[in-house]
Amino acid sequence: MRFFTYFYQDELEQFFYQQPQEFNKFSSRDILAYGLGATLYMPATRPNIHQDILSNKHEGLTSLVLDLEDAVGDNQVIAAELLLIGELLKLNGELEKGFLTVKDLPLMFVRIRSLEQFKRVMEQLGDASQLLTGVVLPKFNPENGAEILNEVRHIHLHHHPFYAMPILESVKVIQKETRMEELLKIKQLIDCYKENVLNIRIGATDFSGLYGIRRSADTTVYEIAVLRDCIADIINVFGRQASSYVISGPVWEYFSAKDRILKPQLRQTPFRDRYGTEGLRWRKKLLNENIDGFIREILMDIANGLTGKTIIHPSHIKIVQALNVVSYEEYIDAQMIIQAATGEFGVLKSEFANKMNEIKPHLYWAERTMIKAKLYGVLYEHFTNIDLIKKEVYVPYP
Repeated sequence: MRFFTYFYQDELEQFFYQQPQEFNKFSSRDILAYGLGATLYMPATRPNIHQDILSNKHEGLTSLVLDLEDAVGDNQVIAAELLLIGELLKLNGELEKGFLTVKDLPLMFVRIRSLEQFKRVMEQLGDASQLLTGVVLPKFNPENGAEILNEVRHIHLHHHPFYAMPILESVKVIQKETRMEELLKIKQLIDCYKENVLNIRIGATDFSGLYGIRRSADTTVYEIAVLRDCIADIINVFGRQASSYVISGPVWEYFSAKDRILKPQLRQTPFRDRYGTEGLRWRKKLLNENIDGFIREILMDIANGLTGKTIIHPSHIKIVQALNVVSYEEYIDAQMIIQAATGEFGVLKSEFANKMNEIKPHLYWAERTMIKAKLYGVLYEHFTNIDLIKKEVYVPYP
């Protein structure tokens, strides 16, 4: 499995200075933490999940979460469990025929409601539990987190690679007077199980609900003051170099066009200068589908050190992947910084003659960039992330 499997080989050679490398659930934790990409949430009540996976229905999908929590009504829980277990058993049966292996599958996680449900589902799955890369832990808190993390560690040590992905979305995390104490308690607990925690996820929807807020398709989470402040503190605690946890971008919940209220967020100039009249038509299509807000939020995620994103519609997969590809300039700068980290240099002029690369301050950024470069690839200098989006998303107007 790798990113951009929907590109032909000659297209990969055309766009990529360094092509994306393969990975699977048996890859190292550090690689998987960055390799989730666009993580698609699916209700566990959805029928024929195993067929969707086998047929590669969602092109480019590298990770998905089968949701037994908020996506399932309280009266549907048992039925959803049975349906999910049945689908995974069917998928495992196909693997036993030998036509494909676990390495060929997207990284799959199940989002649970409780420790009891987790144990129940894993017991009924039996050998089919090998299909799962881990478990998503909603409303994670230090009071009940240790028991589930112990179960995750046991599976990882005695059966197959298995990870937890805690979601920070509780009242104590969002409320200012309790936030920092709660975050530090959570981090203290997670640090004890660091090798079993794949990344930290942010529950922006639950946070918003606690304040009666729902952002529009014109608005990013970074423009909602209470969310922005909370995300900043989460990054401060879990994103610092000493912690080195990968934090994933919060969910984008829109997937269809609606009437616009605010001014479009994609400037005309880059599209017109690069693609002329065709570029302006493509920009209009993105605006009509309200994709500009989504693109802007991903760029803000990346600027704040977040990698990957939770999505609820497969049309978002390729956009998340495209925007996370490393540019040629970023790659060369990162490579220079790492090679120069011998103690002999303090600062070097970038090969692009537009910035100074300070070795110590930029080293952590460079190391993270090189991991992303392995997974998402590196573009040739004359291409941009927008070229990749145009290649896969844009359909010319008649």
